[in-house]
Amino acid sequence: MGTVNELTTPEEWKDTWESSMNSPILVFKHSTSCMISARAFKHVKAFFQTSGEDKIDCYMVKVIESRRLSHQIANDTNIPHKSPQILLINKQQIVCNASHWKITEDRIRKAVI
Repeated sequence: MGTVNELTTPEEWKDTWESSMNSPILVFKHSTSCMISARAFKHVKAFFQTSGEDKIDCYMVKVIESRRLSHQIANDTNIPHKSPQILLINKQQIVCNASHWKITEDRIRKAVI
């Protein structure tokens, strides 16, 4: 599987947000206590196993453990917080976002490729 890097600090998020100016990034907001989020994470992993590992950098925020960071991302992107949620970001603009059951391997593939 391609690497899914966990973001835990505002500094890591700031660097990641700035890196989207150079290449697109995928951010996955994950609730570790939610079955819908566990299903969504399987789709994220499946995407990377089949086609994504060299296409895009992916970052995960565990929303319960890093609640303040999750809200900072919502503020910076102007996208209301949901979990699970994926955000495809390019040049600090939201290209695509989806939450809950709409997070599928196919939807990620179509957005990224």
